[in-house]
Amino acid sequence: MARRKRTSLVLEKAVRRAASINSIDPSLDLGNKLTLPAFSNLIETMRTRENAYNSALSSLDKLYREMLETEDELGDMTEHMLMAVGTRYGKSSVEYGMAGGVPKNQRRKGLRGESPTPSDQQPEFVASMESKNGNKAAATT
Repeated sequence: MARRKRTSLVLEKAVRRAASINSIDPSLDLGNKLTLPAFSNLIETMRTRENAYNSALSSLDKLYREMLETEDELGDMTEHMLMAVGTRYGKSSVEYGMAGGVPKNQRRKGLRGESPTPSDQQPEFVASMESKNGNKAAATT
């Protein structure tokens, strides 16, 4: 998804204001460096920077898409490399393990309904019970 380009409401307002002030006097000087030419110059600077920013976002989007395509290609090649090592040396070989695969003879097959943690490492369950007289008791299993 492309990044959202920026539009400046301040820039739009300034352009409208400059057009209105221009209708008063094109060479208006209000003192303290507040002149229509200086105002127009700053408007153009902002417009240039906004365009540069939006162009940079487009370039960044292009680089991001290219990076994602290369990442997908790299993931596919990584898988193919492991598969090729498994084909050449066998999936039970030391070389297959060295390449990052789990050798066939070391895989653990899970049974249905079996939890991933061994039964001797089950988390402790703590239940809090309140008696009729307001005392709390904790029971663990």
